Amino acid sequence: MACLADHLVWTLLLFLPLLLLSPPSSSTFTLFDVLDFGADPTGAADSTLALRDAWTLACDHGGIFATILVRRGSYLLGPVRFRGPCKSRHVSMRMGGATLVAPPDYRVLGGSSSWLSFDGVSNTSVHGGVLDAKGPSLWACKDSGRNCPGGATTLSFTNSNNIRIKDLTSVDSQMFHISINRCRNVRIQGVRVKADGDSPNTDGIHVQLSTNVLILLSDIATGDDCISIGPGTRNLRIQRVRCGPGHGISIGSLARSENEPGVQNIIVKNTTFQGTQNGLRIKSWARPSTGFVQGVHFIDARMINAHNPIIIDQNYCPNDSQTCPNQESSVKISDILYRGIQGTSATPIAVRFDCNAENPCTGIRMRNVYLTCLDDEVTRSSCANANGEALGTVQPRSCLYENS
Repeated sequence: MACLADHLVWTLLLFLPLLLLSPPSSSTFTLFDVLDFGADPTGAADSTLALRDAWTLACDHGGIFATILVRRGSYLLGPVRFRGPCKSRHVSMRMGGATLVAPPDYRVLGGSSSWLSFDGVSNTSVHGGVLDAKGPSLWACKDSGRNCPGGATTLSFTNSNNIRIKDLTSVDSQMFHISINRCRNVRIQGVRVKADGDSPNTDGIHVQLSTNVLILLSDIATGDDCISIGPGTRNLRIQRVRCGPGHGISIGSLARSENEPGVQNIIVKNTTFQGTQNGLRIKSWARPSTGFVQGVHFIDARMINAHNPIIIDQNYCPNDSQTCPNQESSVKISDILYRGIQGTSATPIAVRFDCNAENPCTGIRMRNVYLTCLDDEVTRSSCANANGEALGTVQPRSCLYENS
């Protein structure tokens, strides 16, 4: 109950600042049209400088509301960094029917960490539009084994507060589609992510070292985690999100470093997973770490032919065994609730808790879980060093060790 009460408090705190980002009256805002700065809506000429210059003036304007307008059209754009803090109290970028298109040469973005990066901003919103990063050429380079750049995240916010991202579509990102890092009070709503199911490292939304984040009403189809939750994430709510293809919603991977903040107070509710590699996943490398996962509620999820619908993996290692650390994970995983998880599993092992003897998973609760297998096989659970309880209807039969 204390966890839910905390969520009510931080949700209210999250919504209040974002109310200020709603469209103001004409007497309180100044419009900055990128066409006035030389942007080309045909996509024939580069519009990078035009968008950057529009941001600079809007940020320095000093008024209450500054709006950057990107009208309907196609705009060729290289990497752009939008720096704060701003003198304007609120800055919004409204793209409506606009499409921002990356250069055809993947190396233009590939050497940058982000395509569109916001750093040190507050009370900022991005509304509408399509971001087309032209990722397939870089993915092909990586598949070929050639020496390729790492690739750019399409849209990133770092060290920022009171952020709103709404009705945005991200297509074919080179790496992560959206990244939230060291931010507070973020609302992401109505986002659509589209990338091939085998596109590498194209996480839909990545959150780390951030607090009070809300993700809702979004549809994510990509080649990696639909939503990845990194170290230092607190007070995150995910609701009414559809995932597939992709690797599911994942907490982790954790224990990349020995000194790592924990993940706590997470609610994932009303989600759908269709044909995903995983459903609801917690993963950590098998190595020492100060990290932890505590207070996570997975509620009302629908699985449609999902592999690994429910999984905790404290021995995560996606590569061959020679690169695995082969140690014990010291990431403490506790107080995890699975309630109302239903649907079909692509494999007989529908629930897998792979924890370690030195640091077992504790406080796992399963309530009204019903998972069947498409091939008419009987679904099963697999547990190693996992403690908790099962209540109500639970299929497959729980293998949790119940403490007396």
